[in-house]
Amino acid sequence: MPNPRLATRYAKSLLDLAIENGELETVYSDMSWLKSVCRSNRDFVNLLKSPVIAGDKKISILKAVAGTRLGKLSGAFITLLIKKGREAFLPEIASAFVTQYKVHKNIHIVKLTTATPLSAGTKDAIVKQVKQTGGYENIELEEKVNEDIIGGFVLQIGDKLIDASIAYDLKEISKQFKNNDFIYKIR
Repeated sequence: MPNPRLATRYAKSLLDLAIENGELETVYSDMSWLKSVCRSNRDFVNLLKSPVIAGDKKISILKAVAGTRLGKLSGAFITLLIKKGREAFLPEIASAFVTQYKVHKNIHIVKLTTATPLSAGTKDAIVKQVKQTGGYENIELEEKVNEDIIGGFVLQIGDKLIDASIAYDLKEISKQFKNNDFIYKIR
């Protein structure tokens, strides 16, 4: 069962410890890698959540999977989680750490959905425009292609949404026809 409060607390503790030890970038790299492993490998997540597999075995499996990929601080943190029986929350903790890292570094995530893939020049122009109008310094662009929007784009920055898609425009026109806004109402 997801536990965002627990994940946030552990992630905050790891973030503070990484800052204190001067290993913030290393731990961020480790947690990003771990987050991607958990997203792409369901068996790994099931292994972490399994109550049947002993903690010692989980530690050895994790060391075999990671090899020398994990830093010393991240390895010690994960080992501590396993010894405390909290390894089932590792995917959530990794995700929460990445989010808190971006907040700490003042990195804003911009989600851009288009009907077709964009060129590098167009992406740069969009990022430049968002930086100018929004006053953001650090932007991370997440792209998504969705042919259902037909054309245009959908841009999301935090809780702000700009829907300049053809599909949105067509829905709005459809609403106008349903309301008969074009017919003078006598009554």
